[in-house]
Amino acid sequence: MHHDIQVIGGGLAGSEAAWQLAEAGLKVRLSEMRGGGDTTPAHHTSDLAELVCSNSFRSDDADSNAVGLLHQEMRALGSLILREGDVHRVPAGSALAVDRDGFSAGVTAAVEAHPNITVVRERVDTLPDGPAIIATGPLTAPSLSESIAGETGKDALAFFDAIAPIVHRDSIDMEKAWFQSRWNKGEGTDYINCPLDKEQYHAFVAALIAGEKTEYREWENVPYFEGCMPIEVMAERGVETLRFGPMKGVGLDQPSTGRWPYAAVQLRQDNAQGTLWNIVGFQTKLKHAEQVRLFRTIPGLENAEFARLGGLHRNTFLRSPELLDPTLRLKSRPNVRFAGQITGCEGYIESAAIGLIAGRFAAAELQGRALAPPPVETALGALLTHITGAAEAETYQPMNVNFGLFPPIPGRTKKADRKKMYTDRAREALAGWLAAG
Repeated sequence: MHHDIQVIGGGLAGSEAAWQLAEAGLKVRLSEMRGGGDTTPAHHTSDLAELVCSNSFRSDDADSNAVGLLHQEMRALGSLILREGDVHRVPAGSALAVDRDGFSAGVTAAVEAHPNITVVRERVDTLPDGPAIIATGPLTAPSLSESIAGETGKDALAFFDAIAPIVHRDSIDMEKAWFQSRWNKGEGTDYINCPLDKEQYHAFVAALIAGEKTEYREWENVPYFEGCMPIEVMAERGVETLRFGPMKGVGLDQPSTGRWPYAAVQLRQDNAQGTLWNIVGFQTKLKHAEQVRLFRTIPGLENAEFARLGGLHRNTFLRSPELLDPTLRLKSRPNVRFAGQITGCEGYIESAAIGLIAGRFAAAELQGRALAPPPVETALGALLTHITGAAEAETYQPMNVNFGLFPPIPGRTKKADRKKMYTDRAREALAGWLAAG
């Protein structure tokens, strides 16, 4: 089978990269090991772009939030992931959350139907000799990881990633829980809230810390990524930590009292039918029986039935600032580009965004066109610059897109105006880049 380029990995980044290449007129072989006899500790299906953790792409606010701005930029660049995300959207206030099964099925159908993409269910064990994009994610197969390490001479860094439980909606006691978005943003039915008083909260935190955890001795001394921290690890940082994090009651008016609860557990809709709800921020490494016992002490979840319990898996990523050039090519082997979480970006949308730009860089190169990296003033450019140009490669860590990655706004500005100034500047920069490209 003739192909111009091979994309290895059918997650969000690989699917997006393949789509961008195919839309540019190139023939793509998309290699995905799931469905070909292999799987990973985190995946449950063979669908492309399966969401293994949250079902949220986070804020969709393009005026005051960096990830919302990234959404907007990707839509402007014809992102398949954002297109299907919009199609399969479920209520989540100002966030973009999706029906996870419908979303993955939509991406799979679109990719498999594209005349320029051939999906092959196969595991790739070594770096290819021809043009390729490796988007195998943080759960890259050991054989390919060894090949990458052999080429780079550097061990991939590693960190833990935890996934949150999902509850059946009809098992939640709505006599105790209630619908409300924080500060009444969104439709008012986007989140289910379970209140805890002071005594209940402190008992819950103590039980979290004492609860029996799954041990991973082979992964000792590996850091957690802050954005997906197990809840019991957060609890160990101090008794009040959760009350100012995923369990804060601020902005939630408890119907029975008219006041904010001392603490609250929020659940967010996980599928289009509204039958499944995930416990927000409750990534965990507690053993399964311990999760059921402990989470059923939360008011409203006493009889909770779980569609999925939390878990933990090992993630790996490259020292990308040291190993990759500004267009994501491996410096020692420039026929190969990397994309997605394996580069050290963090988050669904960030992963897809780097897949998008990797696909565009590769398409331009194969077609003999010059394509400059997107301006650092854009969300896409700021994220790419962090990945390929971070000053301290030795201490490089996964990062979500945020305004701290953008060049500062020059001159004296009011803090309240700054986010809008970042987004206005970014839109102008992106328009200029698109016009020049």
